[in-house]
Amino acid sequence: MTNLAAADMVEKQLRRRGIRDRRVLDAMLAIPREEFVPREFRDEAYADAPLPIGYGQTITQPYMTALMAESLELTGDENVLDVGTGSGYHAAVLGALARRVISVERIPELCVLARANLLRMGLDSNITVLCADGSMGILEESPFQGISVAAAAPSTPPALIDQLDDPGILVIPVGDRTDQDLRVIRKENGKMTTHVATGCRFVPLLGREGWQDN
Repeated sequence: MTNLAAADMVEKQLRRRGIRDRRVLDAMLAIPREEFVPREFRDEAYADAPLPIGYGQTITQPYMTALMAESLELTGDENVLDVGTGSGYHAAVLGALARRVISVERIPELCVLARANLLRMGLDSNITVLCADGSMGILEESPFQGISVAAAAPSTPPALIDQLDDPGILVIPVGDRTDQDLRVIRKENGKMTTHVATGCRFVPLLGREGWQDN
């Protein structure tokens, strides 16, 4: 039943909306999303919407997860920073696409949950979950060839730009607390270029270089 639900999600929500990266599609077909949502929402795990995971946070809509992953243009040899671990699903997807993933979550309870989810599913071999201020990145683990931020910032955090490799790609929602643009920022040959992939709505990125209030 779940395999059918995942296949339906991949076809109707991802492929039909223009997601073309075969590795992204395969990862989202293979990783059981229902294992990363609270038990009471498992029947809705493949719905075309974000779902609550507790502590005022959500698991991102499947299409947005796929779009962010595809925008990173991962080939399998990258060191990737995932900001906003949540329940660990996005980290799991990135872990299937990159050599190594450092995933950062500011809420201790969600760090514990994500680690447990990834361990239970056997998806933790190349993923490290850290409890820290994701807006500051993780300097000692940089540079990152890809950075994915699953929370909305008022502006692009300078720390993340500094930790982005050259070449490298940063995907981040930027805007106010209700509406944002998903920005794809590319660093190449010392130059930065930005394009907007889509409009979006994410929970706020709280931290020193994000929103600083609760």
